[in-house]
Amino acid sequence: MQRNPIPQIVLAAALSACSLQPELLNSERIQQRFGNYGIEVLKQDSGVRRSSLYSSDNGMRTCRTYAVVEFVDPSSIELAAAHEAVMSGQSIGSTFQTAGWQIQKETLFVGNMQLGNPDHSIGILMKLDSTAVLGLHAYRLVLHKGSRVVHYATIIETHHPDYLDEQELRDLYPIDTSTELSTEAVGSLFKLVLHTD
Repeated sequence: MQRNPIPQIVLAAALSACSLQPELLNSERIQQRFGNYGIEVLKQDSGVRRSSLYSSDNGMRTCRTYAVVEFVDPSSIELAAAHEAVMSGQSIGSTFQTAGWQIQKETLFVGNMQLGNPDHSIGILMKLDSTAVLGLHAYRLVLHKGSRVVHYATIIETHHPDYLDEQELRDLYPIDTSTELSTEAVGSLFKLVLHTD
């Protein structure tokens, strides 16, 4: 008995559409969920940038993602203009997309971090009034354009509990166990995030 090929064709088309659908940038996801988006660079030097990706309500900003960016290879002439825009405070993802680069996130870690003190600078930015569990996503940001591939940065994003928790992050970013971080490396991530001075 011959099976009806239409469901398979529909499935193939749906899978193809999914593979071509660009992943939402974090800035776009915040905009979608909270109605607006902004970025504030809190501290930056040539190697590391700390920023608050926030939404605002009646002029009050709430940090939805506290991001620590460690730049790996920003020196290429091809990246110069976009990297300069990033260093002047622009969003990384949208800046490189506008410059014609495709963005790939190679997940290194998905989990959570206990913020025991709401008076920590991250808790203040997130407007937390008690201890909280924050979803955490660490990844390599890899840029692609034609045959050019650049590991631009390693990024650690710590998310507000009302935005993305660990399970949502796991649904969004499946982990390749071959690149998953060791326990010691995860501990170093936590220290890097919490050391905001």
